[in-house]
Order: sequence, then C-alpha cells, then structure tokens
Amino acid sequence: MAAADPLTPAVRAGLAAAARLLSPARAPWWVIGSAAVALHGADPGAIADIDILLDPDDAARLLPPAGIALAAGTADGLFRSALFGRWTEAPLPVEFMAGLAVRTGTGWHPVRLDPPVRIALGNTELPLPGRAALHALLRLFGRPKDHRRAAALAATAGPPVASSGTPPHASG
Repeated sequence: MAAADPLTPAVRAGLAAAARLLSPARAPWWVIGSAAVALHGADPGAIADIDILLDPDDAARLLPPAGIALAAGTADGLFRSALFGRWTEAPLPVEFMAGLAVRTGTGWHPVRLDPPVRIALGNTELPLPGRAALHALLRLFGRPKDHRRAAALAATAGPPVASSGTPPHASG
C-alpha cells in the first residue's frame, strides 16, 4: 500500500496562501522543514504546520497588515529568531521565522541559506532550499524528527535539486 501524500489539501492551500502573502517580499524567503521535505518528494511524516524563513524587514512590513502578530522569538535552547509570527488564519498554521539562529557548541549563529530553488505546486511557485542545502539544514537542527526527515530526503530517488552552491550553515 502506497504512503499517503503528505501534501494534503490543507498543506497545499497553506503553502499557496503563504506564497500570496509573501509575493511582495523584497528579499528571498524559503519554505523549510517538513513541507520543504515533501516538496522535494520525500515523506516527512505528518505536516502539522508550514515553516517559513524570511528576512526581518519583510516580516515587519508584510505580516502585521495581515493580522499576524510579531514578537521577538524566544530561545528554546536550540533555536531563536529575531521575529516570530504564527498565522492561524491560513488553511494550515504557518510559522514565520525572521533572523533564525541555531545554537551550536560555540553559541548562537544565524542561519544563512543560498538563494532558493523554486518548485511548482499547482499554479504556485514555492522557494525552498535545494535538496543538499535542506538536508544540511535538517542535520544542523539536529532534533530526532529532523534527522528522520534528513534520512527520508537522502533516501529519495533522483539527483538532488541543485542549490546555487554551499549548503546552509550557522555563521558567526
């Protein structure tokens, strides 16, 4: 029996809504996390929300007019963001992280990604890290669910979707 498509109607509608909301963005933004894994054709498991990484200026300009309250992201021990907002009016909750940083053994380091690759989902073009960059990002996050998603991504058939160069990194 084939696995269920993780890109459920709610995920598809949530991604399309986020893309419409961010269409006037001035800086690149990325779909990351489980939705990005599914967009690359791997099974991330259940998708409970959509994670978006974006520029702090775009977050401050675009999200509040849509009714998305922004706050300084609180550090949870592994992650923190300059701004964080959760959009619950979308068909599936969307979490916006601007200025995301990851804690490594040497402290907090901002996550930087190469320019996004674009994958079409219906009539919507979605930006996300290339396959190799997404794999590296999931490994950097380091939680068990991220390792499972990285393994699923690595196990999918076909060559990686090319990014423009280096995988993501925590820079400091």
